[in-house]
Amino acid sequence: MKNIELIIKRISKSFNDIQLPQYATEGSSGMDVRATIDESITLGSGKIVLVPTNLSIEIPIGYEIQVRPRSGLAAKHGIGILNSPGTIDSDYRGEIKIILFNFSDEDFIINRGDRIAQLVIAEVIVAKIIESNSLNSSNRGEGGFGHTGKS
Repeated sequence: MKNIELIIKRISKSFNDIQLPQYATEGSSGMDVRATIDESITLGSGKIVLVPTNLSIEIPIGYEIQVRPRSGLAAKHGIGILNSPGTIDSDYRGEIKIILFNFSDEDFIINRGDRIAQLVIAEVIVAKIIESNSLNSSNRGEGGFGHTGKS
């Protein structure tokens, strides 16, 4: 397991009562991040909401943060991250906001301090792009979607 330092800035002191992102257990790969709102938000069925976290983060170069859904919210309430996984680049310094989507048939209430997503730190590999007129062949070749499915 590799450790890095994340510098986190709270944007407004009025939300200092809300916990910073934290790992729930020693084996967790994702940190829970919380809704930082003054009033509850009703996320209607089939609707999208952008939930503020009141946090901006300095991510070391060579890393990104992936925003992923919480399994409990997904399984119990049908709440997910619309662009999952979302990506927070190392050079972004704005507020982290979570794009939640309600896949269920029921409205869902988001309250101040609710855990709404997980933040996973990942190393970034940068590709060197090489243009070519041909590619090496493979067993699959140009077979598209479902090409390697059940026979």
